[in-house]
Amino acid sequence: MHRLLRLRPTISPSTRIAVQRSGTRSTRYTSDHAARQGPRLQSGFATPWFSAAVGAGLSGLAFTSWQFTQPSPVIEKQGVRYADRETMLKGVKAIADALGPDTVTTDEDDIEVHSYSEVSTSHCAAKPVAVVTPRNTEDVSVIARICSEYKIPMIPFAGGSSVEGHFTAPYSGLSIDFSQMNQIVAFHEEDMDVVVQPGVNWVDLNNTIKQSGLWLPMDPSPTALIGGMVATNCSGTNAVRYGTMKDWVVNLTVVLADGSIIKTRHRPRKTSAGYNLTGLFTGSEGTLGMITEITLKLAPTPEKQSVAVATFPTVRDAVACASKIMRQGIPIAAVELMDEVQMGVINKNGGSGGRMWEEKPTLLFKFSGSTQSIAEDITKVEKISAQGGGSAFEFAKTEQDMHNLWSARKEAVWAMCAQRPEGTQIWSTDVAVPLSRMPEIIDLSKKESSALGLFSSVLGHVGDGNFHQAVMYDPNNPAQTQAVRDCVKKMVHRAVEMEGTVSGEHGIGLGKKDCLLEELGPETIAVMRTLKRSLDPHFLMNPGKVFES
Repeated sequence: MHRLLRLRPTISPSTRIAVQRSGTRSTRYTSDHAARQGPRLQSGFATPWFSAAVGAGLSGLAFTSWQFTQPSPVIEKQGVRYADRETMLKGVKAIADALGPDTVTTDEDDIEVHSYSEVSTSHCAAKPVAVVTPRNTEDVSVIARICSEYKIPMIPFAGGSSVEGHFTAPYSGLSIDFSQMNQIVAFHEEDMDVVVQPGVNWVDLNNTIKQSGLWLPMDPSPTALIGGMVATNCSGTNAVRYGTMKDWVVNLTVVLADGSIIKTRHRPRKTSAGYNLTGLFTGSEGTLGMITEITLKLAPTPEKQSVAVATFPTVRDAVACASKIMRQGIPIAAVELMDEVQMGVINKNGGSGGRMWEEKPTLLFKFSGSTQSIAEDITKVEKISAQGGGSAFEFAKTEQDMHNLWSARKEAVWAMCAQRPEGTQIWSTDVAVPLSRMPEIIDLSKKESSALGLFSSVLGHVGDGNFHQAVMYDPNNPAQTQAVRDCVKKMVHRAVEMEGTVSGEHGIGLGKKDCLLEELGPETIAVMRTLKRSLDPHFLMNPGKVFES
């Protein structure tokens, strides 16, 4: 069966809040507007940027400035040459002429929305000169050809929920917003796959195909769009049982830096034909090409799902219990950790699921399968939890109970943002280690961050060795900044020493470039650079992310 479906545009809550706050209007691009904007080019164009992520922990607080004076046509950074603002605006006008003025905006509020997110760890003072909203692959190809001609950096933008600053523009350039490319192109029910554009929201997708008994079993932020999920190889809570995004991508249509359009492979679920280009672009963070169409595998919807929670005396007790459950081979769908600070934040925000929570380290379990198998798994998990010091074990008896119990995990990030004092930033990032080292690294990291005297919280996907740490701090306070930097450095270095990774699911982006070098070494990074240069010789695709030129 072959179905054509269409989805409505999806805007993330953080983006929607920013738009409402600013009362933004869309100033569409015209040649007169270009003439007005052109004189704004300044002789000294400084772009200080601050990285509050793990990258800051290794390289320190970075303030970099690239200087040029009129009529210099380019910015040069480590041998890479980018157009100046005046030249970029000429390229933007060419795009508006080719695609129509309604596809391009230079409105400052629109640009701000596409430059900053309060859930992001890494920020950048430089901003795009414009935002363009393509409608299809051909539009993206036109954009890439013109940007390549004018040497304009291209920064893909999806749901705006990136943690590591993927949609920032350290060299300015053009923000390419894929949110309007939001169609389900084809649904092959018998083949258990679906073809989508990058602007499709994964929650909307699952709701649309629900009656088929199929679903995409990813569970990242509910605001995430599939293009960004593929670009960062995201995970989410269900990765314990269902794997990460790369395990569900069949093929990709990609627009390269020069505007060329490629498709990585056909639609069978397995192939041994040629290089794995699908895997190459999945997780490439927009640095190799722009993903414009995705074919995804789907899975049968579980017969039943359920949720349980348990509290523990310490975070180490909770994590040790999670490790034991995984080693027992119980086919659990998710094991999530929220520490006592996180549970307190939920309560300060009014609770969730119609209840207030015990402010203790808490494990949340998700089960899927038949009614009988879930009942058996819950019994096993309850027994192991009790043996590990767990108490207040509670499991869902109805579907509403399930949503109520799981709501604490779903609302964690937004609850933190709501409680963030004005003038502070949230540093939040993740690492992952082998399961046997997880209790040790989480315990040590929590003790070190708690000693800062700042808001500090731990949560994560402890079923697969992945955890997140969040600290609120004042970026204008040198002492706090230094303390956070040192804490981050210790956590990341410890993860690498444990044969772990500096990013379990959020990618490298702007903030973790030095971390990636520590993890993989210069030889491996050199191979990545070779791939980058072969596909993007002018470093126009999302520059400044993953590594420098």
